Amino acid sequence: MKKVLIDTNIYSLAMKGDVAVVSQLRKIDCIGFSAISVGELYAGFKGGSWEAANRDELYLFLDSPRVIVLSVDAETAEFYAFVLHNLKKAGTPIPTNDIWIAAIAFQHGYQMFTRDKHFYFIPGLVLI
Repeated sequence: MKKVLIDTNIYSLAMKGDVAVVSQLRKIDCIGFSAISVGELYAGFKGGSWEAANRDELYLFLDSPRVIVLSVDAETAEFYAFVLHNLKKAGTPIPTNDIWIAAIAFQHGYQMFTRDKHFYFIPGLVLI
């Protein structure tokens, strides 16, 4: 697989040693990771007693030559608006952060690797 954007839950499962997730990640040439997911992880780390260790583990992951952190910009906002509009029309709302993550996948032409079922409500998003 060439370019795949992983959702926050995939990172978490990989760090817990989920064999199926780790096996899939090994097949990916370029692992995209959104700044939104980084923020979700930071927020989760704040609530736990292992914040420093969790941050160190995340920094090691982000430092991999196969990993690229994708940020939000004005072009992402256009994709966000398109996805949100279509979800509202269909009556299938999903969490806002996940709309941003999907927008980043569309913007950069990445497939999406997630275990969240609500991403299936987004037409055109290529899921693994």
